[in-house]
Amino acid sequence: MPRPPRRLKNEINVVPYIDVMLVLLVIFMVAAPMMQTGSVDLPSVEKADAPPQDPLRVEVNAAGSLTLSGAGEPARPIGREELTTYLKNNPDRPVLIAADKNARYETVLQTLDNIKSSGFTGRVGLETTRQ
Repeated sequence: MPRPPRRLKNEINVVPYIDVMLVLLVIFMVAAPMMQTGSVDLPSVEKADAPPQDPLRVEVNAAGSLTLSGAGEPARPIGREELTTYLKNNPDRPVLIAADKNARYETVLQTLDNIKSSGFTGRVGLETTRQ
């Protein structure tokens, strides 16, 4: 008597997948407490000092070019070398740097470096706005 043909199962055996998921769950449960999130300790400002009287204002626009203005002086474009020379002649006048929020951070640092390298001895501040 011949045997009846074997019937094929159309089912997926999920037991190996469950084993793999349980192993991954255990790995993540053990590893999660060991992970440290990065944190940045930012300074806080409660009340800003009064702005300095008659400051020179150096504006850094998004393209990186500089504009110099001051009380009684119209705003005019200025190069970095010219800024250095100008500050050598006015070493004690306070300087405010107003940078566009789209300006590169590197450009603002180069401006601060130019002011420092000119031998400037006055106060330098960063101009901000409240939102």
